[in-house]
Amino acid sequence: MPVPAPVPAAGRLPREAQRSRPGAPRAASGRGSGAAPHPARPPRPPRPPRLVRRPAAGLRRLYLRAKRTWDRPLTAYYLILGGSLLITGLGLVMVFSASQIEALRSGLSSTYFFRKQLLAAALGGVLLLAAARMPTAFQRGLAYPLLAVTVFLMCLVQIPGIGQEVNGNRNWIGLGGPFQLQPSEFGKLALVLWGADLLARKGERRLLVQWKHLLVPLVPVALLLLGLIMLGRDMGTAIILAAILLGLLWLAGAPLRLFGGMLAVGGVLGALLIGTSGNRLARFACLGATEPGPNYECWQAVHGIYALASGGWFGSGLGASVEKWGQLPEPHTDFIFAVTGEELGLTGTLSVLALFAALGYAGIRVAGRTEDPFVRYAAGGVITWITAQAVVNIGAVLGLLPIAGVPLPLFSYGGSALLPTMFAVGLLISFARREPAARRALAMRQPAVRRKLAGVRRKTMRRSAVRRPSGER
Repeated sequence: MPVPAPVPAAGRLPREAQRSRPGAPRAASGRGSGAAPHPARPPRPPRPPRLVRRPAAGLRRLYLRAKRTWDRPLTAYYLILGGSLLITGLGLVMVFSASQIEALRSGLSSTYFFRKQLLAAALGGVLLLAAARMPTAFQRGLAYPLLAVTVFLMCLVQIPGIGQEVNGNRNWIGLGGPFQLQPSEFGKLALVLWGADLLARKGERRLLVQWKHLLVPLVPVALLLLGLIMLGRDMGTAIILAAILLGLLWLAGAPLRLFGGMLAVGGVLGALLIGTSGNRLARFACLGATEPGPNYECWQAVHGIYALASGGWFGSGLGASVEKWGQLPEPHTDFIFAVTGEELGLTGTLSVLALFAALGYAGIRVAGRTEDPFVRYAAGGVITWITAQAVVNIGAVLGLLPIAGVPLPLFSYGGSALLPTMFAVGLLISFARREPAARRALAMRQPAVRRKLAGVRRKTMRRSAVRRPSGER
């Protein structure tokens, strides 16, 4: 009977099978059969797939980071403060550059207009700081006295011997020497503060749903200011004042049919005023003009376009303008934007537009996030004022709007325009600081700043010598 072959133990194979099995480790080559074989290497784990960064993901990450930065509580505060200071600083530089030839032609020092503008900017800075630190109750209490003083001064302008006429407009009061005051510029600030306080009081009593409380006495007082301005034949300032009135009514929730009726009445009155004045008709005839005309009635508009066209991308250089050498009238006031385009090019003009856009956005953000109705109306009125005036000035320089004779806010020469505008910017800064989220952020930041200042003092202050008592009395 045949004997069965021995069965190998579980988990072990015969040597011949181990040798013949594919992938089996070979025995160590050495003398003797007792050498232990090398252990098998464990298989390597599979490599994870490489993450390829797509351009869209990077752009989205940048977008989200920019959005988080843009939505911070103090964004509006920094935009208003930084934008206004940059506009004012760049305006001082351009006033210095654009006014030198005009001053020399008048027999004055080349820095005459620049020194006056620098003094006005210093006074305006004081007003800005005062308005930024002023409590809301004081701002509201300032509205009625400011309106009364402004109306009184605008009435004095019409008295012969007191009011002075400049470039066909009678809206100036001489203060002695080279200093003059234009009360209509302060009328814009007075209408903003008084109108905001009036609408806030009526809104607290829920009276703005009635037409008579919405329009009276806001519209009659605004018409009084407009009438006094039009007596001096200053239609440009009247347009800005009308824009402020419409902005306040819009913020108060006036119906659209009211705006339609007011615009229709304003259009009819404007057509009558333009049709009865040859100077105003000539300004409308110069829209889009490329030639000065037979009687040179479009000289200023055409040379403003020439200045912008010769600037190119980066301009001819600061101080290298050609049009300011007697070709372009009012290069440092109404047409300073044209000189900016000639010397700084398209880059400079777009920078100015971007600063005004940032200032406008910040003001709208403050007006939209506040819970105080006075702050909402006042911030909206200030932004309507600055934006409308910038659009009218820049549109006239570009040939898209008729020349209205209004300065570029915070940029053009003129202390009477700069002082109330900087005070209004101070109001915006004050409103931005009083937002609930901004107030908490500032409160958290103050202790850290104090600790840093205390550390600097400890490092920089010398140790005071301690004298021992000498025993003498």
